[in-house]
Amino acid sequence: MVQNGTKKVKKQQKLPTKKNNVLKSDSEYLELNQLVATYDWTKFDKFESIPISTRTKNGLRKNGYKQPTDIQKQSIGYSLAGNDVLGAAKTGSGKTIAFLVPMLECLYKNQWTAWDGLGALIISPTRELAYQIFEVLNKIGGQHDFSVGLIIGGKDLKFESKRMDRCNIIVCTPGRLLQHMDENSLFTCDNLKMLILDEADRILDLGFAKTMNAIIANLPSERQTLLFSATQTKSVKDLARLSLKNPIYISSHENEKYSTPKKLTQSYMVCNLEDKINLLWSFLKQHTKFKIIVFMSSCKQVKFVYELFCKLRPGIPLLALYGSLHQMKRMSIYDKFCQSNRTVLFATDIASRGLDFPGVNWVVQMDCPEDVNTYIHRVGRTARFEDGGESLLVLLPTEETMVELLKEKKVPIDRIMVNPKKLTNIQRKCEAYLARDVSLKESAQRAFKSYLKNTFYMKNKQIFQLDKLNLDQFAHSLGLVITPRVRFIERKLAMDNEKVEEKFKCESDDNVHESIDKKEPNVRGPISSINLTLDNDDDDKDDDLFQVKRVWRFDQTTDSTNDDLNLSVAEPTNKKSTKSISKAAVAKRLLKKNIKLNTKIVFDDDGTTQVFNGGVMQSSNIQARQLDNAKSGIDIELSKKIMEEEDKVDKQMYRNLLKEKNREKKKKLKAQRDSKNSNVELNMSGDEDDSGKLTDFFIENLPDPDRIYGKLEEVDENESDDDKQESSMMMMTENNRTSTKRKYNESDDDSDESEMETMNDEPTSDLENMALRLLSR
Repeated sequence: MVQNGTKKVKKQQKLPTKKNNVLKSDSEYLELNQLVATYDWTKFDKFESIPISTRTKNGLRKNGYKQPTDIQKQSIGYSLAGNDVLGAAKTGSGKTIAFLVPMLECLYKNQWTAWDGLGALIISPTRELAYQIFEVLNKIGGQHDFSVGLIIGGKDLKFESKRMDRCNIIVCTPGRLLQHMDENSLFTCDNLKMLILDEADRILDLGFAKTMNAIIANLPSERQTLLFSATQTKSVKDLARLSLKNPIYISSHENEKYSTPKKLTQSYMVCNLEDKINLLWSFLKQHTKFKIIVFMSSCKQVKFVYELFCKLRPGIPLLALYGSLHQMKRMSIYDKFCQSNRTVLFATDIASRGLDFPGVNWVVQMDCPEDVNTYIHRVGRTARFEDGGESLLVLLPTEETMVELLKEKKVPIDRIMVNPKKLTNIQRKCEAYLARDVSLKESAQRAFKSYLKNTFYMKNKQIFQLDKLNLDQFAHSLGLVITPRVRFIERKLAMDNEKVEEKFKCESDDNVHESIDKKEPNVRGPISSINLTLDNDDDDKDDDLFQVKRVWRFDQTTDSTNDDLNLSVAEPTNKKSTKSISKAAVAKRLLKKNIKLNTKIVFDDDGTTQVFNGGVMQSSNIQARQLDNAKSGIDIELSKKIMEEEDKVDKQMYRNLLKEKNREKKKKLKAQRDSKNSNVELNMSGDEDDSGKLTDFFIENLPDPDRIYGKLEEVDENESDDDKQESSMMMMTENNRTSTKRKYNESDDDSDESEMETMNDEPTSDLENMALRLLSR
């Protein structure tokens, strides 16, 4: 058999054409059809005796399928005859072979080849179950020439898309199948002969309702349909949308005493929520040589308990199987658990349906199942094919009513007590590990919240009562010092309480109005006093200056009559849903009202009004637009031109602003320069200030020597060396002073005042000091 799933794809040999196939074995097909119609199916004791092809018989014989089970005896005859079948049987009773054998024979009789496309479609609710069906199909159908494809989520979509048109049989999950129907143009179901739903009640429930409706709409109505499950659906709506034609209902355990396997020992025990993890640890320490499956309600719980117990090391190998794992990781965990003899598998309900784990000794349900069907599927992972097994159900004191529901569905279960001597407390170790590992602490917080969320959304509120749980002790048992807040439950409880209070308010208002109409029609005092006591009055919410914040707790009841409690805890207020107004809506309103923006009204001394736009420059197009009162929409082309012109106007305004700033700076510098010149003239002679000290002066502030001594254009040759040195020093001082002055005069007008101050504060050189001493003489 050619495979397109997880196995390696074998090389496809050249298949014979349909005409050659008909000529070779047409007589064999006709003979098989006649034998199926005339065979006495009450004598069906061995697979060798029934009218099926030799290829199918050889596949069954090689894999050890010799004698049929009850569901196989009752259903295979009807399925081979072409009838629609609804099969219900206990877990582990061989339902997979009951629908795979008729499917192979249907395609074989129709002489199906690679050119005919898809002939049979098998849909399962979980990926692990689809993988298991794919493996069994490859074993018993290995001698047929049909190609099989495993189409599940988490695998390469492109790889599957290229091979969908070559598959004769597809084993899939609903989500990935619908994705191929929507996106893959090569995929078609026009020639489909048989549709098979494994765990049909799960596939047809609300979780897969929309997906299955879309899939069924793409399938041809002329087909054979087989539905199998341990808890079969009998809903008329479900059967009607599948277009079943005179379906035959087969239940192998309907008349039996119990709905679970005979060799399954079932028991339950009652403990508090905070003792669950200690109970599980103690149980695993006492059963280290067994193969155990532990079911929990959520993925985050499974992940946390698995990580915690890996650190605690109970002395037995541990595995975890939950939905958020990568698909290849899930398949490897499935294979590893099947091959091992002693290990513990922490799992969610994805491992509860249809999976055949060989040699499971114990099934432990740490969380109460949602309903009886979920319980039956969970315990069905042990005691399969007439093997023995045990199951343990752990219930809270508020969940004991589940036992009555189980007994009504013919499930025998007995209560056992916990031996306190063998119970070990691991709370201190949990706290130590959580304090050491931050990621483990976060995982514990997520597990805490997910358990509460799962409990909160359960339908049966008589069993799952969230308000009676001690959350603080539960959090401490997980190793958490502080109890995490679960905000979505707080909001939900607040909304529920608001609805109750609104109903009470409406009833009280009606009673008040009736009493006023009957007794005191002209008195308004009682109405106002009643309105003051109602916190939910939306009109008076904004008038209150102080409001007490409400603190919600899970153990707090809504019908509390304690006045002190009502005073300390304020009632939640109704929040009206206000829709935010966008800027576009505001602009439209302003356009409708013809309001001119960026304008204000100015009053002069006489009291007349004048419109003042704040000195804002506008282009001609803007002014034309304001004068135009067109009622049509916005003109995009005109708007573009306006934006371009306004951009130019804005840039020009910015340039003008910079120029104005530069002018102000120049004025300030000029004023400072004038003030310094005046101060130099006053302090030239070294006059004393008010304190009696000589005022300081700088080289820049000295008077021009040319005015005082005249220009020294020629130097006498007979001057002495001292005179020449003195004259040269005078010239150097003059040059330094003029260069400094030139720098100051030629500096940019936009230079900052701080630069001038730093220039004045520069220290003078030795030559300048000598020149100053000569001048002072």
